[in-house]
Amino acid sequence: MARGRIRARIRRSHLYTFACLHKHAAETEDPHQFPGPGFSRIVCCNEPEFHEKKPFKYCSNYISTTKYNVITFLPKAIFEQFRRVANLYFLLTAILSLTDVAPFSPVSMIAPLAFVVGLSMAKEALEDWRRFIQDTKVNARKASVHEGGGQFGPKTWSTLRVGDVVRVDKDQFFPADLLLLSSSYEDGICYVETMNLDGETNLKVKRALEVTLPLDDDAAFKDFTGRIKCEDPNPSLYTFVGNLDYDRQLYPLDPSQILLRDSKLRNTGYVYGVVIFTGHDSKVMQNATKSPSKRSRIEKHMDKIIYVLFSILLLISLMSSIGFAVKIDREMPDFWYMKPFEDSKLYDPDKPAASGFYHLITALILYGYLIPISLYVSIEVVKVLQAMFINQDLHMYDEESGTPAQARTSNLNEELGQVDTILSDKTGTLTCNQMDFLKCSIAGTAYGRLASEVEVAAAKQMAVDLDGHDSDTTPRYVAGISEIELETVVTSKDDKIQKPKIKGFNFEDSRLMSGNWVREPNADVILLFFRILAICHTAIPEVNEETGGCNYEAESPDEGAFLVAAREFGFEFCRRTQSSIFVRERHSSSGALVEREFKILNLLDFTSKRKRMSVVVRDEHGQLFLFCKGADSIIFERLSKNGRMFEEDTTKHLNDYGEAGLRTLALSYRKLEEAEYSAWNNEFLKAKTSIGGDRETMLERVSDMMERDLILVGATAVEDKLQQGVPQCIDKLAQAGLKIWVLTGDKMETAINIGFACSLLRQGMKQICITTANTDMLAEDPKKAAKENILMQITNASQMVKLENDPHAAFALIIDGKTLTYILEDDMKHQFLNLAVDCASVICCRVSPKQKALVTRLVKQGTGKITLAIGDGANDVGMIQEADIGVGISGVEGMQAVMASDFSIAQFRFLERLLVVHGHWCYKRIAQMICYFFYKNIAFGLTLFYFEAFTGFSGQSVYDDWYMLLFNVILTSLPVISLGVFEQDVSSEICLQFPALYQQGPKNLFFDWYKIFGWMANGLYSSLVIFFLTIIIFYDQAFRVGGQNADMAAVGTTMFTSIIWAVNCQIALTMSHFTWIQHLFIWGSIAMWYVFLLLYGMLPPQYSGNAFRILIEALAPAPIFWVATLLVTLTCNIPYLVHISFQRCFNPMDHHVIQEIKYYKKDVEDRHMWTRERSKARQRTKIGFTARVDAKIRHLKGKLTKKHSTPMSPS
Repeated sequence: MARGRIRARIRRSHLYTFACLHKHAAETEDPHQFPGPGFSRIVCCNEPEFHEKKPFKYCSNYISTTKYNVITFLPKAIFEQFRRVANLYFLLTAILSLTDVAPFSPVSMIAPLAFVVGLSMAKEALEDWRRFIQDTKVNARKASVHEGGGQFGPKTWSTLRVGDVVRVDKDQFFPADLLLLSSSYEDGICYVETMNLDGETNLKVKRALEVTLPLDDDAAFKDFTGRIKCEDPNPSLYTFVGNLDYDRQLYPLDPSQILLRDSKLRNTGYVYGVVIFTGHDSKVMQNATKSPSKRSRIEKHMDKIIYVLFSILLLISLMSSIGFAVKIDREMPDFWYMKPFEDSKLYDPDKPAASGFYHLITALILYGYLIPISLYVSIEVVKVLQAMFINQDLHMYDEESGTPAQARTSNLNEELGQVDTILSDKTGTLTCNQMDFLKCSIAGTAYGRLASEVEVAAAKQMAVDLDGHDSDTTPRYVAGISEIELETVVTSKDDKIQKPKIKGFNFEDSRLMSGNWVREPNADVILLFFRILAICHTAIPEVNEETGGCNYEAESPDEGAFLVAAREFGFEFCRRTQSSIFVRERHSSSGALVEREFKILNLLDFTSKRKRMSVVVRDEHGQLFLFCKGADSIIFERLSKNGRMFEEDTTKHLNDYGEAGLRTLALSYRKLEEAEYSAWNNEFLKAKTSIGGDRETMLERVSDMMERDLILVGATAVEDKLQQGVPQCIDKLAQAGLKIWVLTGDKMETAINIGFACSLLRQGMKQICITTANTDMLAEDPKKAAKENILMQITNASQMVKLENDPHAAFALIIDGKTLTYILEDDMKHQFLNLAVDCASVICCRVSPKQKALVTRLVKQGTGKITLAIGDGANDVGMIQEADIGVGISGVEGMQAVMASDFSIAQFRFLERLLVVHGHWCYKRIAQMICYFFYKNIAFGLTLFYFEAFTGFSGQSVYDDWYMLLFNVILTSLPVISLGVFEQDVSSEICLQFPALYQQGPKNLFFDWYKIFGWMANGLYSSLVIFFLTIIIFYDQAFRVGGQNADMAAVGTTMFTSIIWAVNCQIALTMSHFTWIQHLFIWGSIAMWYVFLLLYGMLPPQYSGNAFRILIEALAPAPIFWVATLLVTLTCNIPYLVHISFQRCFNPMDHHVIQEIKYYKKDVEDRHMWTRERSKARQRTKIGFTARVDAKIRHLKGKLTKKHSTPMSPS
């Protein structure tokens, strides 16, 4: 605590120029004038009881993210189940089975429906229960609340009320949206981490009003009262308007005083705040979206197929009922044996129309096998088993955290294979929230021998590409250069002796380490470089009691990495006072430390507009310096004529660093004269203490006067550490034809740097930046002017993309959250989407959680294609729920994203395998399984119709009831489940080597209407062959030894045996991959039929009926039975065999070619051809390091061609 008190003495506001400067009483801004509705909220500070009655009674702090509650579960869940068309049909048939017209018993219709619906509802309940448990944990968190008399006590979050005064300690989350009153620092500054809101790891600085600073301990709140009037609840994270009425005076409030729920207090001992918004009124909950009910596209498509089958069912039922009515009317009076004289509504010759109607209901139930309820059961079983395989895939198991992949819902497995666009968070999803100092350029010399992850990945890819090219067509010059580059990059990364890792420092170059820099040619410049790193910042050092070294509490990870680098180079920032910075310098390898003091006279802090930061310091010799670091474009335009000595070399190094995906800053300095500084400082103080709205503009102008005539020192290159395997994963996904958007709460500069790091951006790619012009002062209607400006930018960009003639040209669209606010309105969003779709990559910066969800919805609805959202924080929940598929990363930001997701993985790199392998397999398995299911049920169901037509539409079934019951349940269910679970067109290794195979899913090649109608036609053909060929074979033929014809039982059993053989042989022809399980299920199902027939026939006649001893005595001894079965099976399957043979020979699909190569072992015998085929099979992409390599190879070939085309000079 003592250390905390020492740190608290520093007035943090003295470190800032603009954002955190307290206004003096004389210059306090006027209170906000509220223009109208939307600003009605009244908060009575320290008087929560005032808010227990209307109209000032606001919602409680209890939150719920569940889809159901105890009351709504049953009606909502039942509604969800009966959104499925087939379930509605089976509900109707289950009701009709209770009547006399049903050909089957009620139990046989009701039990399967109850099982299917009950199973799905239980799964929904389990998933929602998990959300409820998560909510309960959050609501039960404890907060320290003022109970009266200056005493604070613990309360659960859910019991907090508007007006409560809350104390929040370091590293705790804020329980509601609070107005900051005071902090442990005497000037009311506090640091806040908003990772859960916008994904940013940079700490935000908040400041209390000066008037509330004395409220800095518990006792001070004994008599505290005040009233806040502010905006109503809204989802905007970055705005707030309100007034505080305190001590008979009004004070304006802005976002810098607001602490948002779910953000965390960092680097500050404690803060006091008053609750403004609670529960679902808080801004983070306003950004939340309701948990949606997701159904896969294939399942929705199945509804359309059900409509088609239901139409067929209705048609044949109508034909059957009309035929039956005609028979009843004209012929039944002559059929004395049917007893027409008995009174029966079902067979009444006097009322043929009524009899026909009753027969229609019978036929609808009898032919119900065309619409198989077992399909839904089978799909549920298959999807659960597929999910188990995803969960148990060791290739997606993260050993470091011990976290496996998890399919949290199995409804969407096949959607994984049809994704068109991925929308990804940045921080914690693509990156590790860690910066490493990797390289630098000092005095025109490049230092740092280690390669970035992007360089390693690109070099390896280049080696693979060049190895796969034809040696006759690849110039040796290109190959030689690539070999040198590859050797440099890979050996420097992989073959060095591993040293202990230092967080934030991944630099290796003996020329600078261990004091060796003093022997470099420009040692004086290097000294300045290190001092700029150690001095030009706003960080606070904190002594690590275990190691004795310093940890740095910096506003940004970049700043922390610079300080760690300076320390490792021998310039350790060790202490800060109100006016000085102390640095321990080690100038030689002797190890002697010298502590030097640098007085900080002025600090011009970094803003996204300035893109630079400067400090004015006085060293121990009294010399004045301006140290400045910033974006290279900003620094270079401010260099003096004699300060550009190293500009050319540094520019080249900066381009190389950018190509390697590194974040760069240029470092510069300027020596100042006393008179010059005094004059400038007077101007600066005038601007700093000026009153009025143009103070910030004046400060910028005065700062700009000082930041001129700089001398370039060098540049830094920091690697924003991507999660392991991210560049490779993005490259593979790009090759698979997937589009990748990044939606981040970070600043535009940060997002662009990450775009380069993970190869979504690259050198040579044309960037389209759409921003909101500052039109507030230029037009009467600023909003209209801003929208017109944005629309013009979009129109011009779209025109530029369309007129581009270079086929290799790539465009990247970059847009910020403020601009998105206008773009997401109805009159502009489709133009934006059309432009975005034409770009190779899209990066949205400074977006709120709600904007993430709205962008996801726009892409999903606007393109009509499947979207996948992936993120790791609470700020990603909206887009995860809005996307067709939501993937949560179980990272450092808690489990909110995982709880809202459909699938969870531990690292972004596992997304490659989840989509390219499991997605591809699941899509093809489910698609083939459903098509086959309809085929076999059409083949079986239509034989019932043919037989009824053959028998005068009597409603007589040719099959025994037990045969029909077992057909879908046992005799054909296991093979189709094995198809849905184990089928592989190619192995997982091949899926990863040929990612373009994934495009079969987004193109829907296996579940389009052509495929579906093809399988239906196959079922129709098979039903015709099975029925008529069997009838022809048995018609007028002696069956028994005594010369008797076959009876209905013998013909029906033979026909059913042919169906079992035909459909099981058909599924064997469909499969590409066999294990012993498939063989067991297919041939075992056929054997099971004969075993059943044998055992069923051995039952007494009162149970077995016409099937009594039918196999032993009637069928087995008759050669015609075996011949008919063989002939029918062959005739049914030969056309399909001919079709697939023709397709493989003359119109093969991609996986057919690969299967042939693997079968003939060409991948082993001819590796050159195999590599060439892999290269040819890639989806042409403009993002990823493969695109970066392709661009580099084109560049080298162009240079070579130009070199060879230049005529040689005569000797």
